[in-house]
This record gives sequence, C-alpha cells and structure tokens, in this order.
Amino acid sequence: MLMTSDPALTRIADALDRLSPPPAAIPSFTEADAYVWHTGPDRLEPVRRVARVPLDQLVGIDRARDTLLANTLQFARGHAANNALLWGARGMGKSSLVKAAHAEAVAQGLPLVLVEISRDDLDSVGRLLAILGDSDRRFLLFADDLSFSSDDAQYKSLKAVLDGGLSGRPPNVVLYATSNRRHLMPRDMIDNERATAIHPGEAVEEKVSLSDRFGLWLGFHPCGQDEYFAMIQGYCAAYGLDVAPEVLRAEAIEWQATRGARSGRVAWQFFTDLAGRKGLAL
Repeated sequence: MLMTSDPALTRIADALDRLSPPPAAIPSFTEADAYVWHTGPDRLEPVRRVARVPLDQLVGIDRARDTLLANTLQFARGHAANNALLWGARGMGKSSLVKAAHAEAVAQGLPLVLVEISRDDLDSVGRLLAILGDSDRRFLLFADDLSFSSDDAQYKSLKAVLDGGLSGRPPNVVLYATSNRRHLMPRDMIDNERATAIHPGEAVEEKVSLSDRFGLWLGFHPCGQDEYFAMIQGYCAAYGLDVAPEVLRAEAIEWQATRGARSGRVAWQFFTDLAGRKGLAL
C-alpha cells in the first residue's frame, strides 16, 4: 500500500484541490454596495467606488430608464421583479443605466448589492448563486456585454440564473444583462442554424431561448443630433461648464464627425476633452 507521503499521491491530491476548489467564504456584504465575482479561487471582491453616471444625466433613454428603475426599486423593496436584458446600439448607456439604477436604490436606503460576473466566469454561476442565496441581502447580478459564438456553450450556464434547473434562481437575486445583440447571438449564426440543421426550427429555438427567458427587454437605438447635443448640454450643466451654445454645438458636431458616430459614449468623450481644455477636473 502506498503511503500518503508518496510524491505521486501528493501531486494527485494537489490536482484534485485545483479541480475542486474550496467553497468561497460568505462575506458579510457590509464592506461595499458592489462586488466583482472572481474565480481561481472563488471570491467576491468589494468595489468601494463604482464608476457610474448619475441617473439624471442619462438623456435620450427616458422610457428604458424609467422602466428599469421601477423594476429595480420594486425588487430592492422585496417585491416581484423581472430579469432584464438591455440590448442595442453601442455606447447608448446600457451599462451606465444598470449602475445608475442600483445607485438610486442604495440612495433610497434599500439593501441592494450589485454583483458583477464576467462572461468568462458564467460556468461558475451556480457556485455564486449558492453564496448569494444564503444571504439575507438582495442582489442585482450584472453580466455586461454578453455575446456568444456558435461553439460557445457558456450560454447554457446562464440559464441557471433565469428559469432553468431544479433549484432555480434564488428569490433574492435578479439578473441584468447587457448586449449589443437582441438574441445574444450573431444573426449569421442563427441563419446558419436554419440552413444547416436537420431540424432547423429546434436548433434556432435552442439558441434564442436564452434571451426569451428575460422577462424585461429594453432596446437602445442610435441617437439623433438633437439627443446627442442634449447629452452634452446636460454634462455641461451638471459640472458647471459655461460655453456659448453655438460654439458648443459646432465643436460637438465636429467631434462626432471625426468619430463617425453619435452616442452617449461619444458625447461623454467630447465633454471630457472639452472639460480638460477648460481646466476642469472630472
């Protein structure tokens, strides 16, 4: 019989430890209002200062803002709420809206904790849910910029957060996800399934069923010139930057022309440049 001091057994034991990491300690969730989930080893890292834009500075997305905020507040108050998918044009405030809605709930004294999980760690979501489900706090699980390729099985892990599995989603957790794609999959991938699968209807249904599990869909679309300029004016007002309207508009139009796009992100980038030239610290 081999003794436990045998080097081969030691290596095997070490390998098993790496394959089955010890469970993460359950934090008290008093260090911060936001955390980031990491694996290897599993842990929740507190984020004491979240990079976000105030809710009242999110211009041009009024309907999405009001809908998501209402859903967030009712969940934070212990009421029923839907998982939400924010999809659409890049740079139009999807991620900013999630963080701003969470900040508003916290400002109202509601015990809502924001937990961010990356797409690459979705296969560990079951372990994360086990930790969150044992807490008496309420959690907004945030998956930013989700998308999946044809050979990517990570989307199946996400179903555990929604409606799938025997235990389902803990009642104190709601999921908000953002994506540039309505169905979280590229259009050519869905079309390829229709063209090549033996049962194309079933194949496509499997791919798009994930997005169907979100009870709340909020679309974000490219902004017009007036909305773009209103965003910049809002930033100027919020930070006390006084610039003649005709000068501001001319410079803003020139900036978006050089970028070849208009969006909330482009508006903020222009304002950052303008603030720097005016000697303003953000």
